[in-house]
Amino acid sequence: MIIMKLLQEIQVGDLTLKNRMVMSAMTRSRADINGVVGNLTVQYYTQRASAGLIFTEAINISEQAIGSPFTPGLYTREQIEAWKKVTQSVHNNGGIIVAQLWHTGRAGHSIDRKGVLPVAPSAVAITGMKHFTSQGMQEYEIPHELSEEEINQIIKDYGQAAKNAMEAGFDGVELHAANGYLPNQFLAESANQRTDKYGGSIENKARFVLEVMQELISAVGGNKVGIKISPLHPYGDIMLDNPVATYTYLVEELNKLDIAYVELMKRSPMFPPVPGYPTEDEIEVFGKLIKHTLIANTAYDKTTAETELEKGIAKIISFGVLFLANPDLPKRFENGAALNQPDRATMFGGGEQGYIDYPFLTY
Repeated sequence: MIIMKLLQEIQVGDLTLKNRMVMSAMTRSRADINGVVGNLTVQYYTQRASAGLIFTEAINISEQAIGSPFTPGLYTREQIEAWKKVTQSVHNNGGIIVAQLWHTGRAGHSIDRKGVLPVAPSAVAITGMKHFTSQGMQEYEIPHELSEEEINQIIKDYGQAAKNAMEAGFDGVELHAANGYLPNQFLAESANQRTDKYGGSIENKARFVLEVMQELISAVGGNKVGIKISPLHPYGDIMLDNPVATYTYLVEELNKLDIAYVELMKRSPMFPPVPGYPTEDEIEVFGKLIKHTLIANTAYDKTTAETELEKGIAKIISFGVLFLANPDLPKRFENGAALNQPDRATMFGGGEQGYIDYPFLTY
């Protein structure tokens, strides 16, 4: 009997994954006003412990990192203690869980930041979309441009958050450098107009991401560190003059680092192609350059995921909405069972509904 590649074991860093189906990070906005997760979150992640690996929803590394209401943190004692309950329960149920570390940069609003403006590489606001806040949808504000001293502090905050993640019992950390958040902003000309060592050339624009990665490696060891990138995804008004050159340089520099994996997020099918961007598949364009274990992400189903693994570039696939709606997704794939459909109205915020009430297979 041939076992699906998706269901085969694999080693990543110092972790042995029981299958190659990873639950990707998904913001669920169910922490309390202080960024503390509760018992529902314990249950949510525990239900999905059959994943080879769970990436948590993005976790704010500091108070300054906050962009959206009811998102969790990993910088206060109360937050760390709350996450301990999650990691212990996941481990007790045979799961592996990694904390995704988040700084939203300009993708926030002062309404949910105690009146303080968001921060960014440059004082350039996001255009063409609005931000979800505790007071409804709002226009983005012009962010505060970070000084070099403030950038250095953020890098240290990432390191401290990684140490806090280890204390909380996580199996590793992932730098969220995708989807329009702060590391992604440093890489993109649409957000970074600096003229110091963090702007201008591709090497300078990539400096922040690489310095954060070095800090994470120093904090917890490279075998516990990974990164998520999204070279061609324009969410958050992210536009690069030359994404291939920028991300080729970044990947080549990441290849020199002792890290566990790179998660490559493809452009969401919900976004139209960007004029001037490559039309080829990101796994072909960038994945072939990556020397670390590659995790492919975005809009995969059972068939396309298995086909991707057969190609041999990506070794693991991460699934978002499918794991949200199907806590026992590996079992459903194995048995060829029907899938629950996601309730999009309950994805962000709320309580049990659309969070921990999706049914499991009963046979």
